[in-house]
Amino acid sequence: MIWVVAVICILITGIVLYLSILTLDKGYSYKHKVDPLPSNVEEEAERNQGNSSSRDHS
Repeated sequence: MIWVVAVICILITGIVLYLSILTLDKGYSYKHKVDPLPSNVEEEAERNQGNSSSRDHS
């Protein structure tokens, strides 16, 4: 009787381990997509607009 319980426990542990490895492998193989960074030209234009408007108020 104890051997039946031990075999069932080992089978359940093996199945859980297999599914965990399968899930980790699928997660690591996922290709994440990130929005591109704005170009430096756009950032400079925004900074220049901010600086010119602050000079106009003084």
